[in-house]
Amino acid sequence: MNVVHYPAEKLAGLLNDQKVATMPELKEALGTSVTYTVLRKLSPLGYRSSYSHGGTYFTLDSIARYDELGLWSCRDIRFSRQGTLLNTAEALVTQSAAGYQVPELEAVVRVAAKDALRQLVQAGRLFRREWEGRYLYCALDRTRRQEQWAQRQAQQEAGEDLPAAKALFYSLLDQQQRRLYAGLESLQCGYGGQQRAAERFGLDVDTVARAERELLSGQVLRGRVRQPGGGRPAVEKKRPKS
Repeated sequence: MNVVHYPAEKLAGLLNDQKVATMPELKEALGTSVTYTVLRKLSPLGYRSSYSHGGTYFTLDSIARYDELGLWSCRDIRFSRQGTLLNTAEALVTQSAAGYQVPELEAVVRVAAKDALRQLVQAGRLFRREWEGRYLYCALDRTRRQEQWAQRQAQQEAGEDLPAAKALFYSLLDQQQRRLYAGLESLQCGYGGQQRAAERFGLDVDTVARAERELLSGQVLRGRVRQPGGGRPAVEKKRPKS
């Protein structure tokens, strides 16, 4: 009896070329029509299915470039270290400083999250309470939940003075620090943050995007305002003719 071999290298090659692939594409690359065979070959490679697009896309952990929240997107296809949207929402809410309301979390994960949050509360994995006419989703652990609630109240109390304080702080920074601060604000805003930060601080969107990349990669020049060679060229001093 002939035994058919399905080399996992074919799946790795396809994903390394495309970064993401659907199950039909993976089946074609492997030469099988069986979903279980594909998943069995993917397993030792360390794979993730997307939490967007109904989980129909796949990638490898070695390919994904997860951000500080454990999220990564490729062509608007979204992946998480946590895997599913349910697990991702639970982790993000639990780790957040002040919990999340639905629009806030959706700005981070960039997909609809209301139903996932409802399921997590019903399953006893998250806690929710009303905050200014909307539900605030918090950690299930009571101590952590109290910390998030206190932080949410502190944010509200500081809300009126916070924009002015940020503007003053921004004015005290040098050129590089202003760019990086705008990038940090953009990252905290989530979806659409680059445009909002650019408008708020009077910068180009490309400048804000560059600052985000520098912060996330850790490639920040310390003790220097401009890149080496940046700024105006040095002017040669004129010497009196002898």
